[in-house]
Amino acid sequence: MAGSDLGSLLERLLGESGGQSGGSLLGSLLGALGSGGGESLEGLIQELNEGGLGEQTRSWVSTGGNQPVGGPDIAQAVPDQVLNHVAQQSGLSPEQTADRLAEALPQAVDKLTPAGEIPQGSLEDIIRQQVG
Repeated sequence: MAGSDLGSLLERLLGESGGQSGGSLLGSLLGALGSGGGESLEGLIQELNEGGLGEQTRSWVSTGGNQPVGGPDIAQAVPDQVLNHVAQQSGLSPEQTADRLAEALPQAVDKLTPAGEIPQGSLEDIIRQQVG
């Protein structure tokens, strides 16, 4: 799936519209990460866990409250080349991109894991199930 299509679905999930919203940036991020292993929620969570955000991502997946994350945390957890690619596609600076991703990621992961676990299936199918 193209990053922009995925971004559109994520925007619907997050209740956003157009522009450089968190949904469109997440779509670009997942597409960039997907070049190494497929666009998947599990892959994204694994990447963030390996980048030092394990405690935060566990809170987003669980049914409890979401721990916040900041732009610098995202910038540290996501490979530089991936963040720079997403920033270049969006026309934002890497810092702005990381800040917007930090706002959108907890909400998106939380909404995609309502039962407190990562659902099986393609990311597109998981999002479509949530947005109806």
